[in-house]
Amino acid sequence: MIDPEDLRQAMRKWTTGVTIVSARDGEIQHGMTVSSFTSVSLTPPLLLVSLEQVTKTHRLVSQSGYFGVSLLAQHQKEISDRFAGRHTELSNRFEGIQTFQMVSGAPLIAGSLSVFDCKTISSIPSGTHTIFIGEVLAARQLSHHLPLIYFDRDYRELKR
Repeated sequence: MIDPEDLRQAMRKWTTGVTIVSARDGEIQHGMTVSSFTSVSLTPPLLLVSLEQVTKTHRLVSQSGYFGVSLLAQHQKEISDRFAGRHTELSNRFEGIQTFQMVSGAPLIAGSLSVFDCKTISSIPSGTHTIFIGEVLAARQLSHHLPLIYFDRDYRELKR
């Protein structure tokens, strides 16, 4: 079997956009930085995210059956860092950040490139994570900024 550190090193060469996956259950809301996000199907409209099972966001998505995805723009590095931090797992990561809701009530981040509001239709536990497949209830492009990109443990920028 492959050493997890060897896999981690190899995966660092995969360039990804940066998203915040968020959920709300009653008055409790939370979110986390996620790079494991992709479109599954246009008809029906489906996408997937992969969330570590020990996280508060995973618990809220599992309990509520809904999640939101905000695709971050280049100028939102600080938001990505805040939602990625282990030291903020128990705090209100949304404090001071402008958010809005569409259909499900999941908080979506204003100023993002695009947002997706999803209803979980399938969850597949796999290793330390769960793959959540969501039916897209609503989607909206919010800006034309360049995307926030992550590669080899650092943020990168596209040039126009």
